[in-house]
Amino acid sequence: MLIDSHCHLADAAFEADLDGVVTRAQSAGVERVLCILSSDTPEEFARVPAVLAAWPAVQFATAIHPHRAGAYAGRIADVTTVVTAAVAQVSAVALGEMGLEYHYDYAPKGVQHEVFAAQVALAVELNLPVAIHTRQATDDTHAILRSAGQGRVRGVMHCFTGSKEEADKALDLGFYLSIPGIMTFPKAGDLRDVVRALPMDRLLVETDAPYLAPVPHRGKRNEPAFLRETVIALAALRDVPVEEMARRLCENYHGFLGARRVDTPEQAVV
Repeated sequence: MLIDSHCHLADAAFEADLDGVVTRAQSAGVERVLCILSSDTPEEFARVPAVLAAWPAVQFATAIHPHRAGAYAGRIADVTTVVTAAVAQVSAVALGEMGLEYHYDYAPKGVQHEVFAAQVALAVELNLPVAIHTRQATDDTHAILRSAGQGRVRGVMHCFTGSKEEADKALDLGFYLSIPGIMTFPKAGDLRDVVRALPMDRLLVETDAPYLAPVPHRGKRNEPAFLRETVIALAALRDVPVEEMARRLCENYHGFLGARRVDTPEQAVV
């Protein structure tokens, strides 16, 4: 079986055909997904009952995305309140996605730093792993993880497309690296070179659906069923059987969850 370690199943993009999305995912061998929720977006939380009705095995992560950090300028204490309430509402197994976003100028960097640090500290307090969004902000991201994380933060670099040096920084923290469908793109040769050399026990795989559909679905709305294509490509890249790759990825997902793990499937089948 397969596990999608990061998708946005409660997004409006899936509202009209959620049952079909779930059916296609299960038919493709996807056992469960980690559904990412924006802690301060009520409309996403309003879709949670429908998501659970369609797929009871779904697990949730929630946090304040760096795009939304600007709303907390001058009221950083509210970050902990908002995220803690969201975690309790859906029994979240991780905090995410959170981090720093320097490519788009949606929030001042200083406010992003404060919002991110508050959430990392909360993750340590709650003993939950984190899913990190970082774009053009590697050094600052790792500085905050080290300072606010107190040497105890654990988690994953979501949608990893970075260099070997960036991978090494994450591995030094004990983090996982989640590989998206971007790895299947024809021009992603540099990423494939990095992924080929990563430790097997640090790999996760994700769709980030509805975004970033892999080849041969590129340009379409992404969905969890398409995870299969990325896993097949990853297995070929690492020269291991697809079934073995799927099994190892499932084990890694449960390792990422740590104390909040669920039972590992006895056999991974694709």
